[in-house]
Amino acid sequence: MAAWEVLVAGFGGQGVLFLGEVLARAAVHEGREVTWLPAYGPEQRGGTAHCTVVIDDAPIASPVVADPAILIAMNRPSLDRFEAQVRPGGVVVCDVTVTGRLPARADVTALGVPATAIAVALGAPRAANMVLLGALWAVRPLCGLEAIRTALEEMVPDPDARARNLQALERGRREAAALLAR
Repeated sequence: MAAWEVLVAGFGGQGVLFLGEVLARAAVHEGREVTWLPAYGPEQRGGTAHCTVVIDDAPIASPVVADPAILIAMNRPSLDRFEAQVRPGGVVVCDVTVTGRLPARADVTALGVPATAIAVALGAPRAANMVLLGALWAVRPLCGLEAIRTALEEMVPDPDARARNLQALERGRREAAALLAR
């Protein structure tokens, strides 16, 4: 497998770093080489935040990602800022509830999922990040769902919160699969 370079971006408080860490831990559980590099402004909640996750079967030379294969954009400023950096043939997944637009590129797999609306409907508004991770999984399963579940078990000690995250993950996967089937 080639290296997967993922950029997750949004506002602080949306679970950007959490999403990246879940993906990174899941890959570690599968015995893969992984880097996770967070970046955020001083405001944390409400400021900008992004992280990169690199997953490979070989040692990773650098966690720095200039042209990611995958972008998960949780807000409009992130989609506007990072969409052009995704390499041709890559994937852009965004939360259209917040971005208000679909990815504009024709040379990538572009998927707009109403992640925030789905999370709110589930009664778990903070789980929009897991809806987007599930949507990404439907397009590019970077690691197994069981590894993602294991990572969530480690990171979310409250069983009710963990169940909501798993439900959001599954809803995102189903929503993306339906969109891709059209």
